Amino acid sequence: MTHTELAIVVLAAGKGTRMKSKLHKVLHPLGGRPMLHHLMDTADLLNPSRNVIVVGAGKEQVENSVGDKAEVVVQEPQLGTGHAVQVTKDALAGFKGRVLILYGDVPMVSQNTMEDMVSNDADVVVLGFKPNDAKAYGRLKVSSDGNLDAIIEFKDANEDERAIDLCNSGIMALNGESMFDLLDALSNDNAAGEYYLTDVVEIANSKGLKCAVTMTSEQEVTGINSRSELASAEKMYQQTRRQYFMDEGVTLIDPETIYFSYDTIIGRDVVVGPNVLFGPGVEIADDVTINAFCHLEGASVGEGASIGPFSRLRPAAKLGAGVKVGNFVEIKKADIEEGAKVSHLSYIGDARVGKNTNIGAGTITCNYDGYFKYHTDIGEGAFIGSNSALVAPVNIGDGAIVGAGSVITTVVESDELAIERSKQRSVAGWANKFRKKQQEKKNK
Repeated sequence: MTHTELAIVVLAAGKGTRMKSKLHKVLHPLGGRPMLHHLMDTADLLNPSRNVIVVGAGKEQVENSVGDKAEVVVQEPQLGTGHAVQVTKDALAGFKGRVLILYGDVPMVSQNTMEDMVSNDADVVVLGFKPNDAKAYGRLKVSSDGNLDAIIEFKDANEDERAIDLCNSGIMALNGESMFDLLDALSNDNAAGEYYLTDVVEIANSKGLKCAVTMTSEQEVTGINSRSELASAEKMYQQTRRQYFMDEGVTLIDPETIYFSYDTIIGRDVVVGPNVLFGPGVEIADDVTINAFCHLEGASVGEGASIGPFSRLRPAAKLGAGVKVGNFVEIKKADIEEGAKVSHLSYIGDARVGKNTNIGAGTITCNYDGYFKYHTDIGEGAFIGSNSALVAPVNIGDGAIVGAGSVITTVVESDELAIERSKQRSVAGWANKFRKKQQEKKNK
């Protein structure tokens, strides 16, 4: 960075009416994280000394979301983008560095793009892009010497100006020493009675200041104003994540059906089957196989483990190396140690399963009494028979065996066999008599 001080201003005062939501627009998630946080986390990589977010309604929501990471100021009434930056005057009092103005609903601006903008020594730097279809975007008119002469709104542009393919994203970097002088010179003498941030280019040029353009891709400046636009942005985001993981040595059997979160970590030589969703907080080691239709969130998976198909790993599920979790198994807040197997139709919650232990089909840890959660501890090399219920809190020792169909409520010591089931009773001929009786009823 060539500038020692940087302030970030995020404009988020839009009403977000097209979202039709009680949740503030900029807090809707993209890749499992609010879009505002995507933007702020990227900006944090530039080490800003001040962060200011401008909101209209929903101040409390934004404040609760960002905590002490930014100062939240209110724009009321809302009189345009220029006015939105003007209301940061107190928050930026005495600041003389660079000010990067971003939009909370444009979350995919990259670190490189931000750095290009704030390292440019022009007094006004506008982020431009060349879309496939320029539509009604404002055009950036650049002189032969590279100075940005004007931002021309589409409705005001003549035929030649509309032929310009360099468009305005709305994102700017300003010199903090001159910023509020430029903003104070804005006029609201227009049909909407608003102060437009774009007018600072004309004002800066009239004062002999330097204006410049930096470039980015259309994808980076995609705005999100509706649920459909959020879905489109999610699609773009996921495509980027999928390509990243494949480039890093992960095999995705059907990439279009696999969804990642912003913080997903995956090692090399991992194979991911179709229809797998990685929620926030997932870390996968090398050589893991994740079969089709699995859902993972807040979980870690050790080297060489195998998951699914149709498995669910919930928060604080921790799987050691070589663990096997099979179909229709749910694991939550449990340590499954190296080499253990939970192969089918089981629920393991609030538990430890020791090394090389086998959990039979249909086994559940009964961890909740309607009021409190309790822990189940299963030692190394134990064998839990199918259809067993382990009623927590309970300990099962190393090498112990629990007979199928047992309900275990007390300690099972190491190497013990524990069986809890009633004695089988048979009644000769009962089934035949039952069928005849029922058929006679049916025939009446």
